[in-house]
Amino acid sequence: MTALPEGATERPLRVATVPFATPYGEAVVPDGVVRVGPDADPSPWLDVGHLAAHAGEVDVLHLQGGYAHLTVPEMDAWTAAVRRCDVPLVVTVHDLTAVDGADTGTHPGAARTRARAHLRALLATAEVVLTLTPGAADDIAERFGRTAIVVAHPSLAAPTPGIGRETRLVGLHLAALGPEVAEPLDLVRGALSGAVSGGGRLRVDVDPDVDLAARLPALLELAEAGELELVRSRPADPADWVRQLQELHVSVVPQRARTHSAWIELCRDAGTRAVVPGGGHPREQWSDVVLYGNDAAGGLDAASLTSAVVAALTRPAPARVDPRWRAEQLAAVRRVHAQVYRQVAGDHAAA
Repeated sequence: MTALPEGATERPLRVATVPFATPYGEAVVPDGVVRVGPDADPSPWLDVGHLAAHAGEVDVLHLQGGYAHLTVPEMDAWTAAVRRCDVPLVVTVHDLTAVDGADTGTHPGAARTRARAHLRALLATAEVVLTLTPGAADDIAERFGRTAIVVAHPSLAAPTPGIGRETRLVGLHLAALGPEVAEPLDLVRGALSGAVSGGGRLRVDVDPDVDLAARLPALLELAEAGELELVRSRPADPADWVRQLQELHVSVVPQRARTHSAWIELCRDAGTRAVVPGGGHPREQWSDVVLYGNDAAGGLDAASLTSAVVAALTRPAPARVDPRWRAEQLAAVRRVHAQVYRQVAGDHAAA
């Protein structure tokens, strides 16, 4: 790629980020870049007509997600439009998997099939591919024949001073009980068994809008019997998430195995040990995690979850990450993004 000549651009680079507003996406934007909206979900930039009409208003299109609703033909048409409009495309691969329960397809595995087709089209079109771990980069090279630049997942929020953890308190955040959280009652029972066996207690957090009497009545029964603590919350931003995590000794990630996990990074900043599904590359994000079995192929291994929670409780809680190191890491990630944007924009300006 050809970098822009020194002093060749006076205005900030215009980057359309898809999706527009995510904690990770906002964190990694370098100085000297103007993000081009609008802030809408799904992003209008995924519409072929909008892309064609507004391609001249951006220097770079950076896709990080938000496209799972597209069919395979729609993704093929969109990537063709990107090439036709001559907009340089940068793709960050956060995940190489998909959740079957989130799919509207008619057969098991439809979501994974569609996700592979999406990535195949995107990575054939992208001028630069980014990902978060060396293992994911190896997977991308093996599956799609593309070299990916590895950039770390930076901190999303600093811990709140004055909030301490309760020793041996285990947290299970079920959120809105979406399709990415399969077998929720078995997750609760496995985590509860581990918490009790490890000499601790379990806190289960569910979004206030979830009708638990209809969706998960057994959880209400366990709470009413005093076997666990049930809280209802909807954290508004990463700072709220970290604040909650600071109260825990251990946090269980309930979603089935994915390539990467932003929750790991939140736990890392909070100083809370994470119990995470095996699969993907969680230990390349943070070596100090405990793994259990929970993937689309094999389902939840509740016994392994119980054992993982016990193991996590018997270890000292990890220290909170050095904020100066996190700041240096974030600065390095932003430098990589700035260089990539300048290079791809320079290539197209010189063409």
